[in-house]
Amino acid sequence: MTKKLRFRDVDWLLLALAVAIAIIGVIEIYSTTEHGALQGQYKKQIYWLILSIVLALVISHLDYHFLLEQTPWLYILSVLVLGELLVAGHAIAKTKRWLRFAGLTFQVSEIVKLVIIFCVAAYFAERRGKSATWGDLVKLGLVAAVPAVLVALEPDLGTALTFFAILGAGILLAGIQWRQVGVLLLLGVLCLPVGWHFLRPYQRDRFMTFFHPSQNMQGTSYQVTQTKIAIGSGGLRGKGIGNGTQSHLGFIPVSQADAIFAAFAEEQGFVGTLIVLLLYFAMLLRLLDGAQMAPDRAGAFLPVGLASVLFFQVAINTGMMIGLFPVTGIPLPLMSQGGSSLLFTFLGLGVAMNVRARRFVN
Repeated sequence: MTKKLRFRDVDWLLLALAVAIAIIGVIEIYSTTEHGALQGQYKKQIYWLILSIVLALVISHLDYHFLLEQTPWLYILSVLVLGELLVAGHAIAKTKRWLRFAGLTFQVSEIVKLVIIFCVAAYFAERRGKSATWGDLVKLGLVAAVPAVLVALEPDLGTALTFFAILGAGILLAGIQWRQVGVLLLLGVLCLPVGWHFLRPYQRDRFMTFFHPSQNMQGTSYQVTQTKIAIGSGGLRGKGIGNGTQSHLGFIPVSQADAIFAAFAEEQGFVGTLIVLLLYFAMLLRLLDGAQMAPDRAGAFLPVGLASVLFFQVAINTGMMIGLFPVTGIPLPLMSQGGSSLLFTFLGLGVAMNVRARRFVN
């Protein structure tokens, strides 16, 4: 009989790292919005943070094997809800990615990330082969592609891409041959013209801006130009909380959300951004360490899946701010304003803490 987990079994270090980053995010949201039209947004972020921590602690005490058993139903429900959003979803800024529930506006695709993580873990838990076969790649590719297409149609291309980051991490952990990697890369290149055809005009403009950043500085290149200015003006130690001119004067669009890294870099400088990136790095290492301690194959895939999403989002978001990647709507985990993203991250951390704690359970 499975014994109950105790207080000491909780991975308090992992939770503390996440909470520290989230608190820094709350402070930056306060700094960038307190004297503008979005005044008070930091309070909502605090409410979401408290709720997310509580749910993370709850899920850390559930047996993740039970959650894995519900994966087929969770996947079907996710696809149905994503499909329903395209028909009757709550539209904000011309996108249908929001679900209204109990007075709250919720982004469903954030939780679907966690469902995809469970799908990959459940699939490879049942498969004992030495490496992933072409059949595995096709099956899991379809599993990720169905919700990814639905999310891309909302449109939310950035979130759709995170599903494949999860898939890629799972396949690497399961084992993949170099020949398969080469074929997949070739297929990806061949599909680029097809993908370009289905992009919306503003998405095409973002990609063209990436390759020609000096063109249209007041149009499609505006955001990247301003974020670079903000990051550069922060210098070594920054201008201090509340003194970021680029964000306070409205030069950085959505400085409390997708562009929060640039706003933070302006106010806290190189030293502050280095500290935050080190906190992310420590959190990722802790997740991978937990995967090594997992009591079974499925348990190892769950923290790795979460780590892959967080790494992908941190890398892409910070890269966008300095012009290394095209601009997409990918938030900075734990820091960007948004309850749905915060909730997903803490639920994922709760699952990872669950896996680590089970090493004490027979």
